[in-house]
Amino acid sequence: MMEWITDNQLPIGKWAKSAVDWLIDNGGFVFDWLAAQLSTMINALLWILEFPNPLIFIAIVTAIAFWRKRDWGFTLFTLAALLLILNQGYWKEMIQTLALVMASAAVCMAVGVPIGILAAHNPRFSSFLRPVLDLMQTIPTFVYLIPALILFGLGMVPGLIATVIFAVPAPVRLTELGVRSTPRSLVEAGQAFGATKWQLLTKVELPYALPQIMAGLTQTIMLSLSMVVIAALVGAPGLGVPVVRALNTVNIAKGFEAGIVIVLVAILLDRLLRHERKEN
Repeated sequence: MMEWITDNQLPIGKWAKSAVDWLIDNGGFVFDWLAAQLSTMINALLWILEFPNPLIFIAIVTAIAFWRKRDWGFTLFTLAALLLILNQGYWKEMIQTLALVMASAAVCMAVGVPIGILAAHNPRFSSFLRPVLDLMQTIPTFVYLIPALILFGLGMVPGLIATVIFAVPAPVRLTELGVRSTPRSLVEAGQAFGATKWQLLTKVELPYALPQIMAGLTQTIMLSLSMVVIAALVGAPGLGVPVVRALNTVNIAKGFEAGIVIVLVAILLDRLLRHERKEN
């Protein structure tokens, strides 16, 4: 019995390869168009972030940090962290990583929030979606990185796609949680005043769920930053590149420097967005 089971394997891998081949043969133009649109978005973000002089950029971010936190300690930390990144020679890589993270966050929120709202209002869809989201976050990244590389080629786009697949469950789950947790009394009050479903969503449920949605944005950014090394493996520039090079050459100094820069960027983004979430 055991031998029969092992000798008659289901061709799961062949099915997956056939599916990717079918997509390439029948939908190649769609992936080319999507890659062009995503590349345009990333390049636009890169241009905006690279346009100001680094010192002007540092001054702007430091001012934003003080405006958001009203805390001289965090403001000085922001200034020191950005100056350290510039001093270590990782400014360009940091800007490239920021562009990738911002693009990933935009795509994740644009996809995740509507899906989370739909799941909150449709229990059957939510039950179907839950194992799919579990699969997206638990399957090894390299598994879906291979078809992404085949469909979109080298560069930032496959890295962006892999990052979105990994990070999009966060805004979906937190948006669904926020909308579901809206007190029934608020919904009934809106219905009593004759609010339509759209008005209930935009005037009652989404404002109440906004802290959870902002938490989803923060989690998306942190998950995106954790994918910078993976993105570097498929040709995406940024802070993952020096990490990969340090790993290949066993360069402890370079790996530690790049790792510290990634940590500093994560801390700055997390603190800034967490404050914005608390205000809401």
